[in-house]
Amino acid sequence: MFDAILSASPERPFIVAQLGQSLDGRIATTHGESRWINGPAALDHLHRLRAHVDAVVVGVGTVIADDPQLTVRRVDGPQPVRVIIDPRGRLPASARCLAVGVEPCLVIGDHERVVPEGAELLVVASTEGLLAPSAIVTALFARGFRKILVEGGAATVSNFIDANMVDRLHILVAPMILGSGIQGLSLLPVDRLGDALRPETTVHVLDGGDVLFDCDLRHQRRG
Repeated sequence: MFDAILSASPERPFIVAQLGQSLDGRIATTHGESRWINGPAALDHLHRLRAHVDAVVVGVGTVIADDPQLTVRRVDGPQPVRVIIDPRGRLPASARCLAVGVEPCLVIGDHERVVPEGAELLVVASTEGLLAPSAIVTALFARGFRKILVEGGAATVSNFIDANMVDRLHILVAPMILGSGIQGLSLLPVDRLGDALRPETTVHVLDGGDVLFDCDLRHQRRG
């Protein structure tokens, strides 16, 4: 399941996105609790993904909600650069991702501004205040980041998929039904089933019951 990342061409960026969710497609409760939806094996897989990429990208909303470190701890491997998409300067100075890692966090915005200690600003042009996934990937690739993990949240992952910027999507489904809560992927609507994404998909059952759907978005199945 990591072969595609390992064999990715150095001539172009390779983007893998991941999302952890319940059986009914929820990534958090109505109150935002999400940390223990997926089990230990799924978390191990996420940390292996981090160890296989050059940079891990999240939206600032994920930092505010979950305060992740975005480091490799559960497995052996190198540390990726942490990248926060933060067009409106919402990143709190107390965020844990700012105090870990060898290199500073990269904070992506569309204008020069002061960022918290432990961060470095990367300015990317925006359109009507929105940072396009393609512009973000281009800027990261120019910095030498060839393999990029888009880790969350759901809106960020969805935006990258809608922009056709994701090569591989890993969806980790936990044997849990929430019945309500925050929805996972929310993509642009399609009018016909024939227009739906039908990626070639490999399924892996992990210890503890979580199921990994490894979706190759560059190869669609027919019918």
